[in-house]
Amino acid sequence: MFRSLKSDFAIIKERDPAARGVWEILFCYPGFQALLIHRVSHKLWKYNLPLLPRLLSQITRFLTGVEIHPGARIGKGVFIDHGMGVVIGETSEIGDRCLLYQGVTLGGTGKESGKRHPTLEANVVVGAGAKVLGGICVGTNTRIGAGSVVVKNVEANSTVVGIPGRIVHQSGVKINPLAHSALPDTEANVLRNLMERIDQLESDILGLQDIVVNIQSKRKKEDIIIGESQNLRDKEIIEFIGDDLNNYSG
Repeated sequence: MFRSLKSDFAIIKERDPAARGVWEILFCYPGFQALLIHRVSHKLWKYNLPLLPRLLSQITRFLTGVEIHPGARIGKGVFIDHGMGVVIGETSEIGDRCLLYQGVTLGGTGKESGKRHPTLEANVVVGAGAKVLGGICVGTNTRIGAGSVVVKNVEANSTVVGIPGRIVHQSGVKINPLAHSALPDTEANVLRNLMERIDQLESDILGLQDIVVNIQSKRKKEDIIIGESQNLRDKEIIEFIGDDLNNYSG
């Protein structure tokens, strides 16, 4: 337990520049406090005590805003940053050096028995408000974007974004676990690709129109009506994906 405590201190100092000392972490970090009490309640839970472990977890929830079932298994060096609203279910398993932000839920999807909560392997980062549901496994070195909902297994070294969560592999790239701004905007990328494809198709149609007019000399080009071409400058598109088009590579 003391080794786990030392690892918890070390990970907070490593990943939170606001941490200025041991006493500040001890008294001002609710995520650390919740984990500290959980390690006690988990020991009691393994002794099959009927009430005390759950009572400790409820006291922890009241004091810190973090709800951890005493049956959950949590590794060393886990950091719950800010912590308010975090919920960790009974059969959840969290590997070493994982990072969870506020509002994260590791929950179940029904009334099934047995393993009904997720397993996070080592070095997983779960962004604020993300939900990981069911008896699934999230592989090592995976990042889950803020607000994502993950209901399927995730391979190692992946990035998950969206609702439902979609996997974006980051092969051969070393990623800073705190670099949330580096998460890809998959929906915006899809829209960009679709709009570029539409522009290309409309350009092809205009070219075919010229060919038809040349062949049918009696037909005026003005008689062929084609709507105004869509493009990435349209107001609705800009409102969704932003006006940062200089970085778009097609």
